[in-house]
Amino acid sequence: MVKRLLRKRVKSVGLPPGTLIHVGEKKVEEVSIQIIDYNEDHVIDKHVTDLSELPVFLKNNHVTWININGLHNTDIIGKIGKTYNMHPLVMEDIVNTEHRSKFEDYEDYLFMIVKMLTYDDDKDEVVTEQVSFLLSSDSLITFQEREGDVFQSIRERIMSSKGRIRKMGADFLMYALVDAIIEQYYLILEKIELRLEKIEEELIKSPTNKTLQAIHNLRRDVLYLKSTVWPLREIANNIIRDEIPFIKESTHIYLRDVYDHSIQIFDVLETIRDMISSMLDTYLSSVSNRMNEVMKVLTIISTIFIPLSFIAGVYGMNFKFMPELDWIWGYPIVWLIMIAVTITMIVYFKRKKWM
Repeated sequence: MVKRLLRKRVKSVGLPPGTLIHVGEKKVEEVSIQIIDYNEDHVIDKHVTDLSELPVFLKNNHVTWININGLHNTDIIGKIGKTYNMHPLVMEDIVNTEHRSKFEDYEDYLFMIVKMLTYDDDKDEVVTEQVSFLLSSDSLITFQEREGDVFQSIRERIMSSKGRIRKMGADFLMYALVDAIIEQYYLILEKIELRLEKIEEELIKSPTNKTLQAIHNLRRDVLYLKSTVWPLREIANNIIRDEIPFIKESTHIYLRDVYDHSIQIFDVLETIRDMISSMLDTYLSSVSNRMNEVMKVLTIISTIFIPLSFIAGVYGMNFKFMPELDWIWGYPIVWLIMIAVTITMIVYFKRKKWM
């Protein structure tokens, strides 16, 4: 993992700040741009192929949501950035998908990065995508790595004029999108809890090396979720605390809800992390106990055979004058003595509850 990240970052070594270098995987073939322009009375939904159409939607007293899918084409990202007067460092952060979630307040806009998480049921792992938000007084621009997101319900609410979203501004739209991302976190937690229950069942029945690997994979995902949720909590808190002209007072109460949800998710992750630590201890104890049981059985077997080996060794000596060797009942009596010794030792071990 470390080598992979360093290999991606080495591209920008020695280049001036603000140089657009895409860091991450190419997840779509072509960059696509969708514009949803609306107010309380009307809505327009269109896909744009010509970047010259973008300035038409600037300062039209409507709420404009511009969504860009695909970050690998830095020429298009650069042209969009120039159209909306983005700072070069902002554009550099947009195309670098290895950034942690963060929030920056510029004079003309608010810039924010949030991690959108989905769950791959086939691979049984968490899939991460970086979403960048650029909020101004009447527009919101979002940059995503690929098509397909958790915002479809928001689009449907806008198109059907359900709820208050068409009556509110771009700041409320940004809250709605961030809230949809956080709602997805709860679904991820449900998947994590199912994996937790499955591992617990394996620990009780018969833990194997695969169980240990599953515990480590789960621990890795939980640590990553914690690192994702922690800055999101700080983002919501900073937006509420700072006086940002693009964020109306009526939207603050919704952002406080985002803050509360992030705290709740973080607390759940803390609990899951503690449970994983306990599961790891349980696994180690189970393996140790199983090893002790094996050693116990082997020790009992060895202890039973010690006197038998002694008797066999005595009568296996090649002395010429041994009275028992010429006695017709010598062989069966030796066998009876061995069987009696074995039964006596087994009875003794059971009374001591050693077996």
